[in-house]
Amino acid sequence: MNLFGFLGQYPWLVYLSGALQVIFLIHVVVTRRNFYWIFILLIGSYLAVLAYLFIEVLPNLRGNARRVGANLQPALENLRPLETRIRDARERIEESDTLSNRTDLAALLARAGREAEAQDALQPLLSGIYADDPLVLLTSAELALARRDPASAAALLGRVDLKTSASIRTRTLTLLAGAQAEQTQVGEADATYQAALMGATSEEPRVRYAQFLMAQNRPDEARAQLGTLARTEKRAGGLYRSQEREWFQLAGKLRRELS
Repeated sequence: MNLFGFLGQYPWLVYLSGALQVIFLIHVVVTRRNFYWIFILLIGSYLAVLAYLFIEVLPNLRGNARRVGANLQPALENLRPLETRIRDARERIEESDTLSNRTDLAALLARAGREAEAQDALQPLLSGIYADDPLVLLTSAELALARRDPASAAALLGRVDLKTSASIRTRTLTLLAGAQAEQTQVGEADATYQAALMGATSEEPRVRYAQFLMAQNRPDEARAQLGTLARTEKRAGGLYRSQEREWFQLAGKLRRELS
């Protein structure tokens, strides 16, 4: 059976091809694909539709799926029990003793309140080529704050290159503001919190700033920050709410304390 005979038996394929031609022509314009696709789709009928599908559409869908998976990973990781994540982090170090794996373990241990173990995990990185790495400095500063040594924490944070990334900048300034507040450097802490809010990659600085304002007996300003957080949570998608769950929950607790 020739092609025309096959299409005669299944006429809906002709209509499907025509519909896909129109859809793909719109796709070419909206996504700004190469202009020659317009001529190919207009002239080539079902063969052009198949070519566009396999060359332009499917590879883009696979790339989007990978990006979605990469974005989902941090949120899914935060949902796992802390002790499970610590155990897995130890296993990763046994397989590959890298900077990233060690700082991850130290951060998890610090979050669990096990500062001595966190310090032991970080110790091999505190000298040599990794001594000035932003992750090492940030984790060391967190441990110093946990030991109630804000001066040492501030000194470590002052060595972090804020241009490393937006997330490093956000985390560094948030911790530095906390260290300044603990040293009763109120003006400096206020300015640093406001700097952390600019281009923040997390809701943590806004929550911490609200805590700071409450401690300074500035409830109206704290309510304003918490109101912004409430609006952000309401507008956020499920992925972002999961990723920032810790900070949205803390914000809710602070709102209840203010009411």
